[in-house]
Amino acid sequence: MSTRQRFPSPLEPIVARYLALKAALGRNYATERNVFAHLERFLATQLPDRPDLTAESFARWSTTLAHLTPTVRRKRMQIVRNFCLYRQRSDSHCFVPDSAGFPRRHAPRRPHLFTGQEIVRLLHAAKGLRPSSTSPLRPEVFRLAVVLLYTAGLRRGELARLTLADYDPAEQTLAIRATKFHKSRIVPLSRDAANEMDAFLRARRRLPHASDTPLLCSCWRGLRCYTGQGLGHGLRDLFQRAGLRTASGRLPRVHDMRHSFALQALRRWYDAGTDVQTKLPALAAYMGHVSIVSTQHYLGFLEPVAEAACELFARHCGPFLDASSAPRGAR
Repeated sequence: MSTRQRFPSPLEPIVARYLALKAALGRNYATERNVFAHLERFLATQLPDRPDLTAESFARWSTTLAHLTPTVRRKRMQIVRNFCLYRQRSDSHCFVPDSAGFPRRHAPRRPHLFTGQEIVRLLHAAKGLRPSSTSPLRPEVFRLAVVLLYTAGLRRGELARLTLADYDPAEQTLAIRATKFHKSRIVPLSRDAANEMDAFLRARRRLPHASDTPLLCSCWRGLRCYTGQGLGHGLRDLFQRAGLRTASGRLPRVHDMRHSFALQALRRWYDAGTDVQTKLPALAAYMGHVSIVSTQHYLGFLEPVAEAACELFARHCGPFLDASSAPRGAR
């Protein structure tokens, strides 16, 4: 979808104010900008005499999304509905789509939780990668990518944007700058992850290493960072080489490593008998979330966590339950 262009439409100034408000709240809204550009272009070209949003024009615009998956169609229609709700605050008569007519929401795909053995297989697979003229550090790059995604819970885009200056070897921390929701944070690395980083930096010295150069770099048309898409393709190839499959037979998703990081943190706290609820704000800050509501998306009711929670409950409350269920004379 092309970038936003200007069309004579009564929506245009309202869309501009809406996007300015969301930007002030720290949201990027790149997808939303493209959706509004597509909507305004449709209204201007298909309904030039009636370029406002009505039930009829919304229905006709929705048919242009028929080539997309139901999930994507629903998301784009919801973007327009949210805008209409914003518009309704100042114009009570404006049209607001009924979400009951949107495509049905699909059940979210369950994340694949990587095991320690699977991570070892990925590291062996990374070691077997062949360097090339455009990627002389390919084995080292994808080994470090696996380590940082699994042990630090980074987003793929955050990993791709890291520069050499973002790592502090004395403190063994990574600076994650201006990422999602315009938030920056400092991420302490585990001892093993810091050792992997130090080993990578020794190999990285074979290439130009000014402080502002990318950490994970290729040499395609000069020294440049891997794109998020390039890292994604490389990691999926690594999953294939390591023979990793989900329970449904698919390749895992790169984002499943972030799920695995969050679930591993919960497991450690449950095993240590820690009050998990008091730890969630720290986990949210570490993962770069605005609040624990976003973090809870990664903490679904999955078997490993359910088992750990039950064990912790049994340790703390088991004696009381046993006592209450004993015969009256035996208490």
